[in-house]
Amino acid sequence: MATFAELQNVQTELIRKAKSGSAFLAPVTAPDVDEAFVGPGGVLATLPTDYEDLGWLTNDGMGFSRDVSTSDVTSFGSVSPTRSDVVSDTSTVTVTCQETKLLTIGLATGIDVSAIRTPGANGAVMVRKPVAPTSKFYRLFCISKDDGDAGDIYIARFFPRAKVTSYGEQAFGGGDDPISWGVTMTGYPDSDLGFTEAWLFGGPGWNALTEAMGFDAPATP
Repeated sequence: MATFAELQNVQTELIRKAKSGSAFLAPVTAPDVDEAFVGPGGVLATLPTDYEDLGWLTNDGMGFSRDVSTSDVTSFGSVSPTRSDVVSDTSTVTVTCQETKLLTIGLATGIDVSAIRTPGANGAVMVRKPVAPTSKFYRLFCISKDDGDAGDIYIARFFPRAKVTSYGEQAFGGGDDPISWGVTMTGYPDSDLGFTEAWLFGGPGWNALTEAMGFDAPATP
């Protein structure tokens, strides 16, 4: 016989929060991000130079959504589907950027930043929305940081081929909210890498908890 407390295996040190984070954007031709985003001991490595930080985000941070659609077969005499197949599995990321700069302007207006004219003698810039905008794909790397007893814990998501599929509202008004640039990006398959999205975990604090989380002990370097 066992008590309920003896049956449980609850570990408060495995509860994670995203205490801070950033979203990095790069051309779709940039190098991909993999387990090497951390180096020996879990120390954070430098990203390829093509990756640029979107900067400060609203308190909502980076919002991830996954929409899965299925095709169900129903059968005579069964109140539940007797077969179900996944026909669509789409991941999206929503960010609202608070910094106004070339990267966020280009992303949230859908305009190729290379087409934005250099400021003239008066320093002013005019961004023209095209009549028929074209889709532009990016690499998107979203990383969050949490605190662990043994150091930082990083939880990240990498989209090798993402594009803007929805634009957020923008308001010019008073109050505490700055002018923001919000977008939703959807992940698409990368034919070379063979996936639409990857989850990454690492950091010194992560390394100290791998066995507690159920992973095999890490190999000795």
